Amino acid sequence: MVKNLAIGTGRRKTAVARVFVRDGSGKIVINGKEPKDYFVTDEQVQIVRQPLLVTSNDNKYDILITVQGGGMNGQAAACLHGISRALVQIDQDSRTALKANGYLTRDSRMPERKKYGQRGARRRFQFSKR
Repeated sequence: MVKNLAIGTGRRKTAVARVFVRDGSGKIVINGKEPKDYFVTDEQVQIVRQPLLVTSNDNKYDILITVQGGGMNGQAAACLHGISRALVQIDQDSRTALKANGYLTRDSRMPERKKYGQRGARRRFQFSKR
């Protein structure tokens, strides 16, 4: 049985990622798939790999991620946040590099709620003078 070194939870908008970091060869599995197969664009795959590249742990750990909710960009950012938090649990020295790049900060931006009497959050119904 493989033991988890660290567990990190990453969040972005409504996406939540649970990240399990283990010793290994640098393999990343997201919901049972490779990052290239799971995400649509190469930018999203790069976003997920950023914390590993910054801390130069690219081929040191195997990472298992379960992510749900939100869209693909939100899920990629949630994975980045979770991986960063897990890496800090393993090695406190990597905190400075991750903090400097802003990977440990939870992006709190959320969609504004729809208001009554309007079509959306800011959009009004069409006004007719006559």
